[in-house]
Amino acid sequence: MNLLKTIFNPGTNANKLSLVLLLLRVTAGIFMLTHGVGKFERLISPEQIQFADPLGVGAAASLALTVFSEVFCSILLILGLGTRLAAIPLVITMLVAALIVHSNDGFGRQELGLLYAVIYITLLVLGAGKYSLDYLISKNKKQE
Repeated sequence: MNLLKTIFNPGTNANKLSLVLLLLRVTAGIFMLTHGVGKFERLISPEQIQFADPLGVGAAASLALTVFSEVFCSILLILGLGTRLAAIPLVITMLVAALIVHSNDGFGRQELGLLYAVIYITLLVLGAGKYSLDYLISKNKKQE
């Protein structure tokens, strides 16, 4: 009977949830940084910017917004600082990449962006967990 309880436990342990959120934040943040750093190098390169412009704001602006999301917001996620706010540009970037930029490329090219979007939506809904700067800030605010 204990085995069945373990298998079908819905997993409401807050400490375990916070550890999983930490793992999710750090892993997704580091992985996304690998995409963003290459784009950052393109952004600061003296060569003319060649980048998709799915929203019609211009290639340079599209690249800058993507770099902001993939680099700056990923660093915030890793730190757990402003996690919910940082997740919003990442969700938007991944949905634009999957559903607009790669719309004609088939599911194989859309899959990664959609997977990242689900991760970022999860972080947007659940927050950073207790192993984050968000937690430390909110804890200090409660003590005031």
